[in-house]
Amino acid sequence: QVQLVESGGGSVQAGGSLRLSCAASGYSYSSLTMGWFRQAPGKEGEGVALINSVGGTRYADAVKGRFTVSRDNAKNTVYLQRNSLEPEDTAMYYCAGGRALWFGSLSGWRPDYWGQGTQVTVSS
Repeated sequence: QVQLVESGGGSVQAGGSLRLSCAASGYSYSSLTMGWFRQAPGKEGEGVALINSVGGTRYADAVKGRFTVSRDNAKNTVYLQRNSLEPEDTAMYYCAGGRALWFGSLSGWRPDYWGQGTQVTVSS
């Protein structure tokens, strides 16, 4: 069974940067597609990015060029980097993993595993 634990969230001034980490455990990590979702209070959740098991990435159109997703399989960890944070980035960020070898769109991806979330608050 796969377990995902996010870290790296916190309160940051606008213009700052954050690197979120998601540590995974389980025998199938290296074959998983991994990704990030976020949800602000009172708003619908949205996918941010994914990275498949061979390093292919997909980003939501609204965030392309603003976030970078990467993975280090030797550390069983996936990352989400954001520079020049804006107040609109304030949300709970969730790490997710899926068993499917995914080459499709972010919107079509349906993860099998979820982390507990890490809060990102960007103040102006």
